[in-house]
Amino acid sequence: MPVPRARQITLTASERRRLKKLAYSHTAPYQQVIRVRIVLDAARGYSNAKIARRQGVTVDTVRRWRGRYADEGMAGLADRRRSGRPPRFTPVQVAEVKALACHLPAETGVPLARWSCPDLAAEVTGRGIAEAISPSTVRRILAADVLKPWQHQSWLFIRDPNFAAKATRVLDLYARVWDGAPLSDNEYVISSDEKTSIQARCRCHPTLPPGASRMMRLNHEYDRGGALAYLAAYDVHQAKVFGHCSAKTGIVPFMTLVEKVMTQQPYASAKRVFWVVDNGSSRGQAAIDRLAKRFPNAVMVHTPVHASWLNQVEIFFSILQRKVVTPNDFTSLDQVKDRLIAFEQRYNQAARPFKWKFTPADLEDLLARIERHIQKERTDHHEHHHQPAALEAA
Repeated sequence: MPVPRARQITLTASERRRLKKLAYSHTAPYQQVIRVRIVLDAARGYSNAKIARRQGVTVDTVRRWRGRYADEGMAGLADRRRSGRPPRFTPVQVAEVKALACHLPAETGVPLARWSCPDLAAEVTGRGIAEAISPSTVRRILAADVLKPWQHQSWLFIRDPNFAAKATRVLDLYARVWDGAPLSDNEYVISSDEKTSIQARCRCHPTLPPGASRMMRLNHEYDRGGALAYLAAYDVHQAKVFGHCSAKTGIVPFMTLVEKVMTQQPYASAKRVFWVVDNGSSRGQAAIDRLAKRFPNAVMVHTPVHASWLNQVEIFFSILQRKVVTPNDFTSLDQVKDRLIAFEQRYNQAARPFKWKFTPADLEDLLARIERHIQKERTDHHEHHHQPAALEAA
């Protein structure tokens, strides 16, 4: 009986490069790497027996992948589709699991804030949707539609009726534009806000520095040494910070910060200094008039309500939180003040303006997406409440 001859493999230069790249890959699946190496050995003219010894597989394995590549090329090295085990859950059951995950637990009478896979599995069996189902199966079902009911995200609805106009004015100032005209070299933009409740937490045991195979260690217990507020004014285009510590926030601490900035050059003799502030202690027309009366060249510009993300000084506050306040280990409020002032000086020595990329055009796109989302929600809400009547009419 004649012995079947091994299939001949001839590779082009591009095929050889591709196969070699896969053969020495550290990320490709191991089975694929072995199959590629079998093909490369076959292209070198090795016999099936020799390839089997080189790659540590059987002769039948070599014959299979050598033949598949000869017939189909790279596609032949992929696994065939397999029927697998019959599904244990019907499409209706799968749909009911997903539908349950898309409802708040409170809406179904379950005293939970959000679903977890074990909770969903217990509820599915409790409702009789399935006799038994494991949390891992629930997770796989939800993964098909990228559903993660155990996660949550907070959001804030725009309530300021003049949001677009106010936000555009702030964004224009960051681009050195006011009322459609560019700012001169003698005009400045200050972003100001306060960081409240910076505590002095004196640890009951000293903080230990990091060492070999050990991170910094901070004692959990502490004594409270009080709290203070840190008010800051950030020159958007000069990247300079002016700070002021106070026992509390309010008109007096804010005006103290303004005095500190506006009584020194170049702001004292500037044509205009725009103060971008939120709606805290400096809100309202009274604050605008108070600032203008004390410093005629100062112009107060309010961000929209609940739009602190438009205030660039918030970026500085996030840096301050990471580098100065966390972890919190201060013996007294005086030490907190000294640390804040020292960091302010250190920051001003090497600071560069933030690369602010959000433009008025981006704002228009954002508001348009929000409007489309609102319209969709209204449509879905209308259809949901009118569906029973439509079904009865049918």
